[in-house]
Amino acid sequence: MNTVAPAWVRVRLRTAPGAAAALALLVALTACLAAAFPRALDHYEDAGLGRAVEQATPKRTTLTVSAPQPGLQLPAAERERALLPQALGRQFDRIADAVPGPLAVDRGQSSYGVQNTADLEAPDAWIPRPSGIPAQIRLVAQNGLAAHSSLRAGRLPRANGPVTAETAEVEAAVTAETARGLHIEAGSVLHLPAVSRAPLAVRVTGIVTPRVPDGAYWATESLLRSPALMRVPGSSDPMYYWLGAVLLPPQAAPALLATNGKPVRYWQIAPDSGTLHAHDLGRLKSAVATLEAGPGLGRMRAATDPAAQASTELDDVLTSYDRLTASIGPLVAVAAFGSATVAAVVLMMAGGLAADRRRAELTLLRARGASLRGLTGRLLAETAVVALPAGALGLGAALLAVPEGRRLPALLAAAAVTAVACLALPLRAAAAHRLVRLHGPREDTVSVRPSRRRTVAELTLLVIAAAAVEALRRRGVSGASDASGNQLVSLAPVLVGVIAALVLVRLYPLPLRWLTGPAGRLRGAVGHLSLARAGRTSVSAVLPLLALLTALTTAAFGGSVLAGVADARDHAALIAVGADGRVEGTGVLPAALSDRVRKLPGVRAVTEAGVNYEAKAGDNLTQTTLAAVAPADYAALARRTGLGAFSEDALRRPAGDPKAPLPALASPSAAQAYGTRPFPVRLDDGTTVTVRIAVVRDRTPAVIGTRFLVVDRAGLSRQAARTSTLLLTGDHLDAGALRRAAGTSVGVQLRSAERARYVDSPLQSGAEHIYTAAVAAGTGYAVLALLLALLRAAPERTALLARLRTMGLTRAQGRRLLVLESLPQAVLAAAGGALTGWATIRLLSPGIDLTTIALPSSAVSAGENVLRTDPLSLALPAAGVLVLAVAVAVGQAWWTGRRGSVRELRAGDAR
Repeated sequence: MNTVAPAWVRVRLRTAPGAAAALALLVALTACLAAAFPRALDHYEDAGLGRAVEQATPKRTTLTVSAPQPGLQLPAAERERALLPQALGRQFDRIADAVPGPLAVDRGQSSYGVQNTADLEAPDAWIPRPSGIPAQIRLVAQNGLAAHSSLRAGRLPRANGPVTAETAEVEAAVTAETARGLHIEAGSVLHLPAVSRAPLAVRVTGIVTPRVPDGAYWATESLLRSPALMRVPGSSDPMYYWLGAVLLPPQAAPALLATNGKPVRYWQIAPDSGTLHAHDLGRLKSAVATLEAGPGLGRMRAATDPAAQASTELDDVLTSYDRLTASIGPLVAVAAFGSATVAAVVLMMAGGLAADRRRAELTLLRARGASLRGLTGRLLAETAVVALPAGALGLGAALLAVPEGRRLPALLAAAAVTAVACLALPLRAAAAHRLVRLHGPREDTVSVRPSRRRTVAELTLLVIAAAAVEALRRRGVSGASDASGNQLVSLAPVLVGVIAALVLVRLYPLPLRWLTGPAGRLRGAVGHLSLARAGRTSVSAVLPLLALLTALTTAAFGGSVLAGVADARDHAALIAVGADGRVEGTGVLPAALSDRVRKLPGVRAVTEAGVNYEAKAGDNLTQTTLAAVAPADYAALARRTGLGAFSEDALRRPAGDPKAPLPALASPSAAQAYGTRPFPVRLDDGTTVTVRIAVVRDRTPAVIGTRFLVVDRAGLSRQAARTSTLLLTGDHLDAGALRRAAGTSVGVQLRSAERARYVDSPLQSGAEHIYTAAVAAGTGYAVLALLLALLRAAPERTALLARLRTMGLTRAQGRRLLVLESLPQAVLAAAGGALTGWATIRLLSPGIDLTTIALPSSAVSAGENVLRTDPLSLALPAAGVLVLAVAVAVGQAWWTGRRGSVRELRAGDAR
């Protein structure tokens, strides 16, 4: 048997087509899931990077290269030629070519031109002057105006003949917003000061509107599209003036040399966000760094001017996204490692099941002289004929299902699955038939003692798991500085499950031995037989137990992560709104509004508050937010929301002494500033009230902030106590109905709407989806592992039931026998999985903060959102294991009763 005979492989496949089809289906499904995971992760990471770049706005992400005007020592004609679009365009092409990969240039939104850096004063009296200060004008001669704008009035500007520094008048255009703010019309003429000559006349010939206002062409320098009302720096009283941009044709750029505006040449390089990939993040940051202060800057200076400078904030955007990825990635890896472990165990169990079913055949071949190498080769060929096409099919399905992402990681993942499927049966058979035997030794769980090799392997895994857990506790999921550290940390829950499985398998015989004696004294034989059968389970049951514990631990960990994310978003939304709904006006709300809102569907309670944002506290008149409330209603709201619960008596106005200080609920910062002594608070209506801090809380529903005072409204003047805010309690509040009842001048916030916008990045939502899918896949493979374990013992159980029925065992007793036989391992897996999941979460939670994956950077969060155990995530999977084990046992007993016992009782059958 030194060569693999194709005919023998073909005969084997024809003999067991059902087993071959089942293996092909398992390999195809596993390869598809394994290949789809890295591509889905790439898709979400790339989408998140693109969103981060888009949200950062072109002002931050565009690379701006600027160079001063040509030196005064040069001839005038040469200085003017250097500002013309022909020269700037050639330099732009060389700059774009100097940008290193993988950073790509969006040439459609990039631009170049000339503008003055010192704004020019426009003395024309018809331009608005808010504080009597003349407007400032910035002259910009940028390429591509016709391609990036639509003409609204007049015509586009043009240069009538050559333009030099001596040209007296040039044409220009302005955007519609600039025209509206500065009262410019088509035909208006601006007179801007020039150096040693008459003012430069700028005739506006057209008004344009941007075609893509948020594109880099217009948004890199927002002044091009919208004027700005600027405040005069250093003035004691606020004084303002208009600043606007006037767009010259590129051929008119030499006219800027006649002004004292210090013109500069510039080239704006917009990155193409559609070509950015998260896996290139390190190379992207290196590319940006070399353009800002490296060899790339030297190449751009050689192409433009030795004094050219480059600036961008794209590196800050990439670094911020890198931190987000570093925080979310290990959490996703936890689910990936867990699901991959369970899938690998299932593939090995499938090979082990096939080896056990063919034990007699393989033993006979070895006894007739088959070499171990030849036997292993035939089994490998037999398995490869099925697994390789199935793996290729699964890979193809993954590529079609997830079209985005890299192909190499998907190919490697599918290849790994196929390799495990191909090697599981040959290696298991080689281990079992290493020696030629007629009868194999007993491998009962109760009788076999662990070997020294197994003890050493278990201790090694224990040390690795302990090191991974300690690393995670010390530095958290995002603290690892290298990829190997992050992978070890992410593997920690799996390693804890592995150790628990090995420990439980060692402890499993003890309760069986303890229960055997009491069960033997029972009147019926079912209990004793079930314990005896459970004790004769093969020691190889460590694999299904490992799969179940790993899946239950990963499911508990993943379920707790998802529950923690939901709780963090709920709490952040509650802090941002203060209740289930918030109706707040800029002034006093109408008196009848509270009754109208209370009658709306879904509203259970309405708490009124008068929030004074301009209160001045203490002798130094520190601005503080003061809320005037009814103590009873407000205390009930604080208890319901969990935001600073307190006793209503602590806030109630003292009776009998109108001059006594009002008790106040205060934030920690206010309590630190004023202590428990009485201090005055001046309100916006001019009245002053004396308060004394009686209760300190970090949060309170009425005030969104961390510096506040809350007092009894009965102790304030009638005007100061008027209602400006309604805090609503209820389910399924209707935002439209609330806005119609409140009116257009009143703001309406809902906790549900606030929570809905807390998924800031596709990476965050993608991480949740991948985590959910990974946990679901792991759970499915765990169920399959349980079914394979039960299927492995099915022939033996069927024969046992048939023989016991000849001795008078009833069908009901047969069902009880199979159920009781399967319960010890099921209970062991369920209880061990729940306990292991709980212990894993308790061990690892100090190193995990869910804030990054749960909330955007702009959301309000009350400190760290530490991972906590979710009871449902522990109980439901464990209960599912028990239910499934019982259901399979009952089903097997029912099916055996229907088939009859003739086949199982034939003489000579090996069972």
